[in-house]
Amino acid sequence: MKKILVIGAGKSATHLISYLLEQSETLNWQITVGDINLELAQKKLNNHPNGKAVFFDIHDENLRQQYIQEADIVASLLPYKFHSIVAKDCLKFGKNLVTASYVDATCKALAPEFEKANLLFMAEIGLDPGIDHLATMKMLDDLKAKGAKINALYSYTGALIHPENDNNPWHYKFTWAPMNVITAGQGTSQYMYNNKPKYIPYNRLFKSSSEREIGDLGIFEVYPNRDSIQYRKKYNVDGVGTFLRGTLRRKGYCPAWDTFVQLGWTNNKQIIEVNGQTYTDLLEAYLPIYIQKGRTIEESLAAFLNIELDSNIMDQLRWLELFDHKPIGLEKGTIAEILCHLLQEKWKLEEDDKDMIVMLHELEYELNGEERKQVATMVCMGESKDNTAISKTVGLPLGIMLKLIVTGQIKLTGVKIPTMPEAYNPILKELAQYGIVFEEKDLILSS
Repeated sequence: MKKILVIGAGKSATHLISYLLEQSETLNWQITVGDINLELAQKKLNNHPNGKAVFFDIHDENLRQQYIQEADIVASLLPYKFHSIVAKDCLKFGKNLVTASYVDATCKALAPEFEKANLLFMAEIGLDPGIDHLATMKMLDDLKAKGAKINALYSYTGALIHPENDNNPWHYKFTWAPMNVITAGQGTSQYMYNNKPKYIPYNRLFKSSSEREIGDLGIFEVYPNRDSIQYRKKYNVDGVGTFLRGTLRRKGYCPAWDTFVQLGWTNNKQIIEVNGQTYTDLLEAYLPIYIQKGRTIEESLAAFLNIELDSNIMDQLRWLELFDHKPIGLEKGTIAEILCHLLQEKWKLEEDDKDMIVMLHELEYELNGEERKQVATMVCMGESKDNTAISKTVGLPLGIMLKLIVTGQIKLTGVKIPTMPEAYNPILKELAQYGIVFEEKDLILSS
């Protein structure tokens, strides 16, 4: 009996655990789910005979190493900063490791050790990163096999609210980790355009969005995400002149979110003593003195942002009750935590709400004297507040990858991401059985 250890039983683990339990019935697996919330782990296993819930604290070295040593393979759904701790234990006890998170510098540095130990650390096998790698690499390899010259690649993903539940002026609700949304885009985004690197600092990021129309869903805003340039080499397309990976949001989100970036309300470092203040008090404290002279708070903010009082952005901010002297309700916190506290109330999923995942890939290429564009879109709708599209699109590729490794269909070593045919072909094929499919169209740009 193969023993699979899943660390973390949060929202993204739901479909992963269900998939592994389903597979365990024919493949003779035992699924151990560890979480600091034992009750949550038990709930996710739902009394399945092949499931076992355990208390797991990443900071308890003895307990952590005990469960990792007992497993045949480990899947970590912990926050990314803990993956290197798990990875070092996997090296110590000779275990393969799978995660859905980006490969950070600490984990990347472990690649020689995983190679030497003949072990695999497969990362970035979730939604984004994950399904985006699988679909993009298949498109690239298929076009290359036809002799196409790739000129541009764009890849975008958005975790959004289902159209039926899109009922606020932001057209957004929290469907995944709220603080990750608050701090998204910090640093400098990098991408390639016409063979030259482009850099967008955080203070300009949400001013730099462009638009895409996606089928019947309408218009979306897209903006660059993190460091796209590093993926040119990982995708084996160093010569592609334009290469950009980014994020999708509904139209109107980016310019409104830029308000909080300009105010400095996404900073998660300095602690603020709230002392009974309201959000309006805090807004006043963050506005320059010269702006406020002779103006109301609303007028001051509009002047600071250089927008009209009756603009859509101001309506979006009014909907958040920023001008209504709403009590903050915290004793202290960073300004990002205080903003998150407000948005978790205003952007929360209601009991009957569902989510939606939208992914868009665009490849511009030349073939047989024609300039063409291949477009692939994937839309996945959640079924309920708990049975979400994001859980499905993160958990299923991770689960299928685990199966491929455990059954010996993938025999790689080192620290890898899923860009190879032995990963993307079987995973995309099986994802289609669960309704995760890409609709493709090919357009002639010029001939």
